[in-house]
Amino acid sequence: MNRQQFRKLFILISFLLFPITMYYFSPVIIIFGAARGIIAGSFIMFVFMFLAALFFGRIFCSWLCPAAGLQEMCMGVTDKTAGSKYDLVKYFLWVPWIGTIIALFIFAGGVHSIDPLMDTISGISIARPDNYIIFYFFISLILITALTAGRRGFCHYVCWMAPFMIIGDKLGNLIRTNVIRLKVDKEKCINCKICTRNCIMSLPVEEMVKSNAMDHTECILCGMCVDTCPRKAIYFEVGWKLIAGNKTINKGQ
Repeated sequence: MNRQQFRKLFILISFLLFPITMYYFSPVIIIFGAARGIIAGSFIMFVFMFLAALFFGRIFCSWLCPAAGLQEMCMGVTDKTAGSKYDLVKYFLWVPWIGTIIALFIFAGGVHSIDPLMDTISGISIARPDNYIIFYFFISLILITALTAGRRGFCHYVCWMAPFMIIGDKLGNLIRTNVIRLKVDKEKCINCKICTRNCIMSLPVEEMVKSNAMDHTECILCGMCVDTCPRKAIYFEVGWKLIAGNKTINKGQ
C-alpha cells in the first residue's frame, strides 16, 4: 500500500469508529461540561489538537479525523473544488462558541473536576438508540456541506476543530516547533497543475509552488501534491528547525 492508501484507510477506520468517539469531538459536550465546571473529553481533545498542531500542523485533519473519511467518500459523488472565499465563516462560528465556553466556566466558579468520559456509557458515545439523533445530525451536517460546497466543504466553512489546529500550526511556525513541512524545488516545476487538480483542500498549489510559500492556512499535509507531482518538485521536510544566531539549521531531513 502506498501513502495515500494508508491515509484513506486510517480516516475510513476513524469514521467507522465515530459512534464510539463522537462525544470526544463534540462542540456541545464541552459546553455542558463548562456549565458544570467540568473539563469533558472534548475539552481535552481540543487541547490535544492544539498542542499536536504546534509540532505536526494540521496532519490530524488528513490522517485521523472521522469527518475526513466521510468527506472523501463524498468526493466519489461530486468532485467539485471548494472555494476559499468563505473560509473565515468557521471563525464567526468558533469565536462566539469559545466565548460561551469561557463564560460558562466563569459562571460555574471555575473548574471543579475533570471527566474525560462525561455523558458516555463506559466511554462509548452512542450507547442508546436516542443518541443516534445527535449522530445523524452531525453526519447530515458533514454530508450537506461536503456535497454542496465541494471538496472538504465541512473543513473549510464549518469545522469547529480546525481553528485550534490552525492557531497551533501558525504558532508552531512562529516559534519553530513544527517538525513536518512542505517544501518545493521550483526549478523542477513544469506548470502541469496536477498538484492543484489533486489537492483535496482545493488549494492553488501551483501558485504556492511558484511563490515558494507552502505554509497555507488550509493545508492539511495530506501529501497528495507530493505523491502526484510527476517531477517530485514538492516534498516533505521532516525535522526540527533550530535557530543558531542568524542562521537556520534544519535537522532530520
